[in-house]
Amino acid sequence: MTKNLAAEIGDTAKLLADDPIWLILIKVVGIFAFLVVMTLFMINWERKVVARMQHRPGPNRVGPNGWLQSLADGLKLAFKEDIRPVLADKWVFFLAPVISCIPAFLAFSVIPLAGKVSMFGQETSLQLVDLPVGVLVVLACSSLGVYGIVLSGWASGSPYPLLGALRSAAQVISYEIAMGLSIVAVIMFTGSMSTGDIVNAQANLLGGVVPGWFGLLLFPSFVIYVVSMVGETNRAPFDLPEAESELVGGFHTEYSSLKFALFFLAEYVNMVTVSALATTLFLGGYHAPWGGEFMNTGWWGLLWFILKTLAFLFLFIWLRGTLPRLRYDQFMKLGWKVLVPTSLVWIMAVAVIRTGAIQQLSTAQRLIALGVVVGLVLLVSFLLPDKKVSDTKGVPLAGSGFPVPPLDLAVPKSAPKRKVKVANIPAEKAAVTTGKEAE
Repeated sequence: MTKNLAAEIGDTAKLLADDPIWLILIKVVGIFAFLVVMTLFMINWERKVVARMQHRPGPNRVGPNGWLQSLADGLKLAFKEDIRPVLADKWVFFLAPVISCIPAFLAFSVIPLAGKVSMFGQETSLQLVDLPVGVLVVLACSSLGVYGIVLSGWASGSPYPLLGALRSAAQVISYEIAMGLSIVAVIMFTGSMSTGDIVNAQANLLGGVVPGWFGLLLFPSFVIYVVSMVGETNRAPFDLPEAESELVGGFHTEYSSLKFALFFLAEYVNMVTVSALATTLFLGGYHAPWGGEFMNTGWWGLLWFILKTLAFLFLFIWLRGTLPRLRYDQFMKLGWKVLVPTSLVWIMAVAVIRTGAIQQLSTAQRLIALGVVVGLVLLVSFLLPDKKVSDTKGVPLAGSGFPVPPLDLAVPKSAPKRKVKVANIPAEKAAVTTGKEAE
């Protein structure tokens, strides 16, 4: 990274402060359009990739090679009948999808898409706002999305959406804690919660060859964040609120038309947001994987940012087409007994390293070595078999811990059939009666 480029990156806050109102409005509309287009693209891309994995044709009718299928589905939802259950709370039922959708768009406002660019003759940074607490804004927006989930299940007036909403809220809150703890190490290493400062801290190369991304320096935090972002967005294999065999469609079972489309839009926008945040925190943001002033200036940064974000979005699709759905107890055990304790231990280790308790190696070398050790510990913990539950009373248990009937259960014989007395009707009289009924 050259001195000129570093000085150019350091002027981000000043450039954003000088933005005129018309440029801010253009950025707002651009971010909204980008997220909507990414949603349409992701839905179709997911269907095509999963179809490719399952050796079957995907969407291939609407538009060139089927790429307008998502747009057709969105237009169809807009014209479908909007049905509201009789027992639903009218206003809460209407506001719940709006509450879920707005924070998903709002969280993207602090994500830096590129560095210094020129838009209509005005020099600016490709970012809406760079706050000193930008990371907390993203976490706060994801927390607000839980309200839309809970309110939609409660306002539907049906037990199944309510159960799905409660399960989804517990899932999002549990994995949001692990996600927040994984970001703490990045904040400790950077010394700032600004997304722009975090991206700038990853601009240098380690040894002149390896990118100085926090995904390499803070590898355990990177792994914990990736697992947590899949769990928080309710995606496979953690899509438990929408388990078809248990809770039908989850918290939005009773929704239709545009309200259902808003929930669908919020889910995919959240996927794009957490992927963009992962790119910002761990993959150097809009910086190229290698050095050089040409590839890291101007609109090139937007290209690298989109490519890195698409890599995380492809991971979502890959997991959905590969892994089966986990049980709820396995899912919560992974969050509370593996990810959260590991995050706490890793934060303490990073704090010790940052204080200079180990002086033989550089900070980057110490973090990489410790990250490998923690990664091996995580791998061993995943490979260890679960402890078998010993039952002193001899009652067999299922995998979830619930008792099951014994395999040698003897089914009692069925009771003998009772003979019902039938009136004896002479054959001649029966024939006459049948003839009259026929007439």
